[in-house]
Amino acid sequence: MRRVSSFAAPHLHEYTRTSFSLISKEFISTNPINPNEPISPQSSNIHLKSCKKTHSLHFSNDKRQQSQTFNTLVEQNLSRLSSRQRKIKEKSQLEEAFESAKTIQEMLHVFQEMESSFDERELGLACLRIGLKLDQESEDPEKALSFANKALNVLDRDDKLSLPLAMTLQLLGSTCYSLKRFNDSLGYLNRANRVLGQLEKDGSCIVEDIRPILHAVQLELCNTKTAMGRREEALGNLRKSLELKEMTLERDSKELGKANRDVAEAYVAILHFKEALPFCLKALDIHKAQLGQNSVEVAHDRRLLGVIYTGLEEHEKALEQNQLSQRVLKNWGLDTDLLRAEIDAANMQLALGRYDEAINTLKGVVQQTGKESEDRAMVFISLAKALCNQEKSTDADKCLEIACGILGKKEEISPVEVSEAYMEISMLYETMDKFEAAISLLKRTLSLLEKLPQEQHSVGSVSARVGWLLLLTGGVQHAIPFLEDAAERLKENFGSKHYAVGYVYNNLGAAYLELDRPQSAAQVFAYAKDIMDVSLGPHHTDSIEACQNLSKAYAAMGSYHLAINFQEKAIEAWDGHGPSAVDELKEAHRLLEQLKKKASGVSDGSIMKALPLANSSEAGFGSTSQVGVSAIQKQRNATKMLNQ
Repeated sequence: MRRVSSFAAPHLHEYTRTSFSLISKEFISTNPINPNEPISPQSSNIHLKSCKKTHSLHFSNDKRQQSQTFNTLVEQNLSRLSSRQRKIKEKSQLEEAFESAKTIQEMLHVFQEMESSFDERELGLACLRIGLKLDQESEDPEKALSFANKALNVLDRDDKLSLPLAMTLQLLGSTCYSLKRFNDSLGYLNRANRVLGQLEKDGSCIVEDIRPILHAVQLELCNTKTAMGRREEALGNLRKSLELKEMTLERDSKELGKANRDVAEAYVAILHFKEALPFCLKALDIHKAQLGQNSVEVAHDRRLLGVIYTGLEEHEKALEQNQLSQRVLKNWGLDTDLLRAEIDAANMQLALGRYDEAINTLKGVVQQTGKESEDRAMVFISLAKALCNQEKSTDADKCLEIACGILGKKEEISPVEVSEAYMEISMLYETMDKFEAAISLLKRTLSLLEKLPQEQHSVGSVSARVGWLLLLTGGVQHAIPFLEDAAERLKENFGSKHYAVGYVYNNLGAAYLELDRPQSAAQVFAYAKDIMDVSLGPHHTDSIEACQNLSKAYAAMGSYHLAINFQEKAIEAWDGHGPSAVDELKEAHRLLEQLKKKASGVSDGSIMKALPLANSSEAGFGSTSQVGVSAIQKQRNATKMLNQ
């Protein structure tokens, strides 16, 4: 998976007789238009530059200084020197040979000779250099990890903090990420972050030397957390990396424009369109000033801006930005980007209800696609959306069959992209009431995603949807394992208070209640309500429904006193919505009266104590039929957010 590299590290000062400079101070970045590709640096993209030759290790462009050259020099010149002088001279020549080495093989050859004459710390720094070079080439992460560990064993002693130690920890984080060992990566990067923070606090290093390494660490943290599904946390690290760039680059730097666009894309990936807007607008302003209205960077900014406006339901603005982007892309002959922008335009027309326009746009686009291309599949998915809106289910179904046929051949090549397309198709099947087809496609999606460690958060959201659809279609017993698995995965990836976890507990409680397990239902409804109260607020409609569902669970256990208590709280909350919730308030009062009638014939001895609620707060949510699986569109919106 492509990773965005955008960092530089400073020249390291002479910690021992052997030191080295690392990494260009230029900020190098590329733009991931696909929000599912993590935004993060890779030590493999380090650009090594020359530094002063005195007591330093650096890369040189001179290929003449190979081992044979300095062996010849030894034979010709060292015979007249004393033993001590000879060793010093040999060591100096080895340093220069190591610095001038351009390939891993050359570096390793010289390193073998260095092992007999260099001290431990010098060899530790050389191991760091080799590890960085290996990581740069991305060919052998296991070997890079081995050298990084050797460097750590030398540099991590006596609790002495240093820039080389921080760089070694950053390298370990990068290599562990490449090996998909995300927990290990996170541990090393967090420690690197602490080391750099302490160095800056102590004033033991120049701030200008610390910031580029800190920038690298922040981007690696963003990458790793994104891979673990912790996208909102990752955004914090990405924002920090942007702040560090702003301290280093000119205010109107092109690279700063790209960095702002990266942040905007990250917000779009979690559907935070309002937060994405100012970053995208800033990127657009910088690129227009630096490159002009007709630059490719401006076109990419406008295309992203169109997506953001679509998310904000400002569809006319979205279409305007998309059309401006298309003009530039066409002028530059960027056919692939232009094709995708045209597909975006069709989806914007769909959002505006211009179904015939959208269909005409897509008919023109489909002629430009290859018969087996993923773009062609996406065109047919968008055509199916338009036809669904026109209630032409038969034609829509044919379009989806074509799309699935193309995507099925791409599963091994592009599993993530195909999985996302399958999830979108499954939603269309739901719209067409073809629930079995939707469930089958989602199970197929699960089989793809479960093989990818960095997609476990997506596994959780897909499992949640499978469980919900099974619940909706009467497969209650089969729904429970999917819902239980989804709850655990989503808690791990998004946190225990994420509203999506609440929706899963809502449906899990519904399943338990359907199977006549009211106590289990009340327990998970309690968790769900607590989550909804925290994430959405106690007066949100979903939180109120959670309160009512908890009331129904207690009523099913015969605990009418508690059931009445929660139903009265629901009534109070509905009352606060005013005229917009008249029908809901009326139904809530009807349920309360039923509970009071049932309670009148129950003795006090049968009234049970309320189940404990998460974090000692009251709880509850969702269900089937009468207890109510949440409305289809509400669930689609929630799960779609997780799938981004």
